[in-house]
Amino acid sequence: MEPAKRLKRLPTQFFAQLIQRAEQLKHAGYDVINLGQGNPDQPAPDFVIKKLQQAAENPSYHRYISFKGLPALKQAVADWYRRHYDVQLDAEKEIAILIGSKIGLQEISLALLNPGDKALVPDPGYPDYWSGIQLAGAEMKKWPLHPQTGYPDPDLLTTDMRLAFLNYPNNPTGKLASKELFDAVITKAMETETILAHDLAYGDIVFDGKRAQSLLARPGGKAVGIEFTTISKSFNMAGFRLGFAAGHAEVIQYLETLQDHLHCSQYGAIQEAAITALTDSEEFVRALRSLYQSRRDAFLEALPPSYRPPATEGSIFQWMALPKGFPSSLDFAQGLAETVHVIVAPGVGFGEGGEGYIRISLTENENRLKEAARRLTAFMDKAR
Repeated sequence: MEPAKRLKRLPTQFFAQLIQRAEQLKHAGYDVINLGQGNPDQPAPDFVIKKLQQAAENPSYHRYISFKGLPALKQAVADWYRRHYDVQLDAEKEIAILIGSKIGLQEISLALLNPGDKALVPDPGYPDYWSGIQLAGAEMKKWPLHPQTGYPDPDLLTTDMRLAFLNYPNNPTGKLASKELFDAVITKAMETETILAHDLAYGDIVFDGKRAQSLLARPGGKAVGIEFTTISKSFNMAGFRLGFAAGHAEVIQYLETLQDHLHCSQYGAIQEAAITALTDSEEFVRALRSLYQSRRDAFLEALPPSYRPPATEGSIFQWMALPKGFPSSLDFAQGLAETVHVIVAPGVGFGEGGEGYIRISLTENENRLKEAARRLTAFMDKAR
C-alpha cells in the first residue's frame, strides 16, 4: 500500500538512524557514549514534580479541558516574558499553548503556507522546520548561515517569501543573535510582508554571562513575528511535551484554530506543573546553565588545541568542524560510532551548510564528556 504523497516528501531522519545504531551497539555490549540527541539527562525540579502529583488528583483534569489551554498558564507565560525580556503580551490573544514547541514549529507552516508558497529555513538548521513546510506542500528555500558570524543575510528575505525561520541560540551552531541582526531582519520582513518564526528553545541556556535576545523585544517584532519557547530544555521537562507560541495575534489565532482540529489540550496537571516551573525556577535555571557551561568547558579542555572548536555561546550543543581529509560528516559519524562507540550528529543532517561539521550534545556528565573527547581525539589521530 502506498502512503500519501505528503509522507514521501518528508526529509530523511538521520538522527533516528543514529539512535537506532546506538541501541544496537549497547545491546552488543559496547560502552556507548551517546552525544547525538538533545535529550536532557537531568530530572525536572522536585517542586515541579510535587505540583504535578498534586494536580493529578484534580478530577476536573481527568476530563477534556479547554483546547486553548489553561488561562493561568497563558498568564504565566506572559509574566515570564515580562520578567525576562520586558515584553508585554496579551495573555489571551498573543499566546498559544502547544503540545511541545516541535509541533508548533510544524503547525506554523500548516497554518500559513499554501502549496507553492516559499519559506526560508536556516542552513544549517533544525530539520523539523523542513517537515512542516513539506507537509504544507510549500517550497523550502535555504537561508545560509555565515560560517563565522552564524547569521543569515537579511536581503534574502524577498517579497515571494511567506515565512522565514530563525533560531537563536542556534541549533546546531550554538551562536547567539545580536539586536542588530533582529532589527535588520524585522525591517526586511516589514518591507516584504514576511512572517518571522523565531525558535527560542534554548533562550535560558546561554554561557559566559551573555543573554539571549527575544525577537518580540525588538521594535516591530510582534508586528511581523511569532516566537516559540518550551519547558523542555530550561527545566528538564522534555517528556512533558509542552511549549508556547507568542507574538502576532492573528497568527496565534490561526495556530489555535488549527489545533482545535488536530489536538485536545495537553493534560491539565502538566500545565499546572509548567506554571510552577515558569514562576518559581529562576535559581534552578541558573544552576542548570552553570552545569552545561562546566560540561562544555570540560569537553573542550579534554581536546588537543589543534582540534578544539570555538566554545558554543548557548544551547546544549557544541558545534565542531572536522579536520581536513574526512569525506563527509555522515561517514565521520558512522566511523566514530563503529570504531570508538561515540554517537554524534553529522552536520549534513542539518542541511548542506552543515557538511564538514558534527554536533555534540552536552547531555552527559563531565567525566563521560572527557572520555568522549579522548575517544574522538584517538579516532581523528588514527584517521589522519
